[in-house]
Amino acid sequence: MTLEVIGAGLGRTGTHSLKLALEILGLGPCHHMEEVIKNAPVQVPLWSTAVGGNADWSAAYDGYRSAVDWPTAAFWKELSEIHPDARFVLTVREPEKWYESFTGTIHRLLSTIEEAPEEVRPFLEMGKDVTSKSGICAGMTKEELIDAFNAHCHAVKEAISSERLLVYEVKDGWGPLCEFLEKPVPGEPFPKTNSREEFWEKLKP
Repeated sequence: MTLEVIGAGLGRTGTHSLKLALEILGLGPCHHMEEVIKNAPVQVPLWSTAVGGNADWSAAYDGYRSAVDWPTAAFWKELSEIHPDARFVLTVREPEKWYESFTGTIHRLLSTIEEAPEEVRPFLEMGKDVTSKSGICAGMTKEELIDAFNAHCHAVKEAISSERLLVYEVKDGWGPLCEFLEKPVPGEPFPKTNSREEFWEKLKP
């Protein structure tokens, strides 16, 4: 298992659009929380174990060439050491907009653990654990969540050398991403996906 591109951006920063873009560029399959949902019986225990400090990275990323979104974003530091030749993409967006999107989707979902069906709880607990590892915890105020988002972005930019890191807004399209990854610009539009409506649609049984 060798990851060529690792996304350090938190969920709701365009990570699903980035996943699709990397796959169009030939850098897939790309791991994303969507992959965890699709293969929950295998993936959820792997990530719950990783949060506990006993990761099996080969199993978690088996078959993948790239990875973005949570849970990957919670382990960017560990993965930067394991994959010294990987390139990193830190997806960012205006913090207020991130807050609105996050609280309307992931935060809202994770707040339902107590009412969720028993079979869904391991996934939600894992999600709560990996977001907490990124400093995004239940019960935070708006200001605290925005501060945690900014702190995460700052930590990545401080730790990963500029040669290995692209700080990127998906609204900028193919140009910066293709230049950074040394790939030709595709002839198709840059993917724009995973609106709040799509987020909830993907979670339906």
